[in-house]
Amino acid sequence: YMPNFASLVTVMAGIRMGYFEEEGIDINLVEFADGPTIIAAMESGSIDIGYIGPGAHKLAIQGKADVIAFSHFGNADEIIGNTDKGVNTIQDLKGKTIAMASGTSSETVLDLTLAKAGLTRNDVTVMDMDASAIVTAMISGSVDAASTWSPNTFAIKKELGDKAVMLANNMTFVDQVPSIASWITNPNYTEKNGDVILRFTRALYKAMDFRAENPEEVVPWVAEQVALDPDTVLNQIGDGYWGTSQELIESIEDGSLEQAYLAQQANFLENGAITEEVPVANYVLFDNMLDAAK
Repeated sequence: YMPNFASLVTVMAGIRMGYFEEEGIDINLVEFADGPTIIAAMESGSIDIGYIGPGAHKLAIQGKADVIAFSHFGNADEIIGNTDKGVNTIQDLKGKTIAMASGTSSETVLDLTLAKAGLTRNDVTVMDMDASAIVTAMISGSVDAASTWSPNTFAIKKELGDKAVMLANNMTFVDQVPSIASWITNPNYTEKNGDVILRFTRALYKAMDFRAENPEEVVPWVAEQVALDPDTVLNQIGDGYWGTSQELIESIEDGSLEQAYLAQQANFLENGAITEEVPVANYVLFDNMLDAAK
């Protein structure tokens, strides 16, 4: 896992509610900084199952990991406007000064937001700066809007109060640039441990349903695991859309989940992270997800 709410909310719910125990699975949690490091640990055999965010999926596409279960759509990025600066809607961005960090998801969300309003960067003034500078610029009023991610979004909203308005976020563009998080294994582990993976996924579904209804109840469990103040973790609840297992199954059956993974591939191809498209079924184990719901 990675030390944040999104990575831990489901597995902590499963541990504390006894869902993994019911399936005869004992969970040993190991912290990593990022998805690629988790995948590398799997290759060495020290980790069986792991969680990855959007970026590490390029390694799954390249055959280095199997997606055994979808986790959630991320929602940590936002475009925030300052109503005192005349920014109440995305159309109001025309002629305004906007802070962002180039080469990050904030740049992607900004470009999508401008396009949604029929605007381009020629219609605005973009200020490229690092994450901490974005917060300072927004709070001081030196920019009119900002594209950034949590916890920066929380800091901006806390300081600006009612003057801060969320114009768009990841979920606004989920059909174009889905921010997918998944549970994965190494392909060698998949081949030898199908029953374990199936039981893990069954427990995960129960935990998904619990998190969907009781996200705040999971906050202190996550805070204890990562040694953070509960209020800090509480601020991260909005970093994802915490869907239910039924929603997941329906998205597989209607094909929308496969389309989301295909859209993710398309974005990797566009930015050069991968060189060729591969069938989603090569690395996303839809059959396991469907069987776990039986």
